[in-house]
Amino acid sequence: MLTLLRDKLSGWFAKILFGILIFVFAFFGIEGYFVASHATWVARVGDHQVGGQEFQDALNRARQQQLQHNPQIDPKFLDGNVFKQDVLEGLIQRQLLINLGDKLGTAVPNSLLRREIAQVPQFQVDGKFDPATYTAVLAANGLTPERFQEMERGDLSVQLLPQALGDSSIVPQSEIDGYLRLIGQTRDFSYVDLPVPQAASGTVSEAEIGAYYKAHTQQYMSPEQVSVQYVDLSVDNVPAPPAPSAEELRALYAKNQSRFVVPSQYEVSHILISLPKNATPAQKAAALTQAQKVDALAHAPGANFAALAKQYSDDLGSKNQGGSLGWLGLGDTDPAFQAAMVALKPGQISAPVLTSDGYHIIELQAERAGVTKPLAEVKDALTADYLKQARSKEYSHIAGKLVDAIDSNPGSLEDAAKALNVPVQVSPLFARSGGTGLFAHPKVVQAAFSGQVLKDNNTSDPINLSPEHLVLLHLARHVPAQPLPLAAVAARIQATILAQRVAAAASKQADALLAKLKAGIALDTLAKSVGASVQIVNAATPGTPNLDPALLTAVFKLAAPAPGKSVPSAVDMGQGRYALVQLSTVHPGDVSKLPPGQREYIASQLRQMQSGASVQAFLDALRRSTKIETAPNRM
Repeated sequence: MLTLLRDKLSGWFAKILFGILIFVFAFFGIEGYFVASHATWVARVGDHQVGGQEFQDALNRARQQQLQHNPQIDPKFLDGNVFKQDVLEGLIQRQLLINLGDKLGTAVPNSLLRREIAQVPQFQVDGKFDPATYTAVLAANGLTPERFQEMERGDLSVQLLPQALGDSSIVPQSEIDGYLRLIGQTRDFSYVDLPVPQAASGTVSEAEIGAYYKAHTQQYMSPEQVSVQYVDLSVDNVPAPPAPSAEELRALYAKNQSRFVVPSQYEVSHILISLPKNATPAQKAAALTQAQKVDALAHAPGANFAALAKQYSDDLGSKNQGGSLGWLGLGDTDPAFQAAMVALKPGQISAPVLTSDGYHIIELQAERAGVTKPLAEVKDALTADYLKQARSKEYSHIAGKLVDAIDSNPGSLEDAAKALNVPVQVSPLFARSGGTGLFAHPKVVQAAFSGQVLKDNNTSDPINLSPEHLVLLHLARHVPAQPLPLAAVAARIQATILAQRVAAAASKQADALLAKLKAGIALDTLAKSVGASVQIVNAATPGTPNLDPALLTAVFKLAAPAPGKSVPSAVDMGQGRYALVQLSTVHPGDVSKLPPGQREYIASQLRQMQSGASVQAFLDALRRSTKIETAPNRM
């Protein structure tokens, strides 16, 4: 859920920044903010340490994200040093930005934080921010509004400095025109689709097949396979607990009553007279004078608060909505703002209220009193929670006992499973590339072919596929890789030998014809010599339909010919097919014919690329000026 909540923070700049920072913004979770790590550090960035737990949390999320996008990814890669180093590098670059932000005193304004949180779809009802939904979603994820706001403020603060760099990127019109001429380029060329040589085909002797098989035996092996005994234990397949009694439900309701309180809500509008961070006394005095002026206008008979907000408010996120902040709950705002808000009655307007953002004039439009939902209304939810917790407790009990039993006797899975009345199943044979169902999961495949299971004949360590789903494996059968019989692969070998003959003959033919073309023999003369014809292509683009992509790619890689000259080439299009090519003209793209909208789109793409380069250079400079130590042996 929290990953989804943060997706909304990614605009074009975030995509550039995320790509530069590799994994950390995509995978770094809330634990790095709230869980104090006592593990040995894996990196030091200036005065800050990246702890072992912080690194492990980021690594786990990086692995989960990779598995979601590519379930067939090699588990060895996710456990490898390259992957771990990429995750650590992301954490280091993130900390560089945090350190610089602290040094410069940059801060995320409360108005920006409120606006970003209000835009999260998971916090909205009918397209509008809803405080009750906001509180409920955070509670379901074990967060208070204060902790979530701290987390979001941290992520936003990391983006401020690089974003300022990105926003300052300028691409000269000359570069834009040059790029447009390049991508709009067309080419005129002629080509001959050479016939595949037939003289290379024919028969392949048994001796040739046998010799090829002997030299390439490793290409014709049956895959190594295993079958395993396994226990598949999850919270969903433990025995269902009995439903709670009426007395237990009442006790649960009393214990968790705070969960079912819908807090008071306030529909608020405001006018902000902003103050810069570390404002001078003169700036504060000027802002107060302006706030008092606007406050007087707001309190005047017949005043239109929404119109005043549009005219005077410095909060860009709300001024065009007449200053409306929607419905707010307790804890959603600055303490001073909240104190003034709850003291108002609907229709009243506050005096100027000073917060870290500046002076606010607040109008309370409506108020919803807090209520507690009765037991009858939440009975089903309480019952579901009770059953979920009871099942989770039973899962933890069985899983703990099972793992303890395996630790005591790793040579047998059946004994431990039988003692706990857990079924042991046997898988079909599957290879290192994976099988189906459970045995397509990379973690399961990795464990099945590990030395612990395959060589030592011990039960695997618990494979945690989710927090409440584990699998244990024990070898049932091992089928080593072995050469396939020659008779079974003879036809494949024959086809391979014939294809190699054709490819060699085609390459020889293309080379000979290209030499003649370079010597000055006309392309149509060469075409007639092989029983083919010349095809003429004008104004070709890289995406011209009905032309072989390999041909187009090769043509657009050729250097532009000198005036009155041509550039000859032979293009390998695969499977013994070659084309003899003669490039005659290269036409630059006509910038004047490009629609204004498309030109602006291309210019914005170039600015994004330049922004990315600027941010990377900025991060490289930060790294050079900061003392950084890493401990790869602790990763």
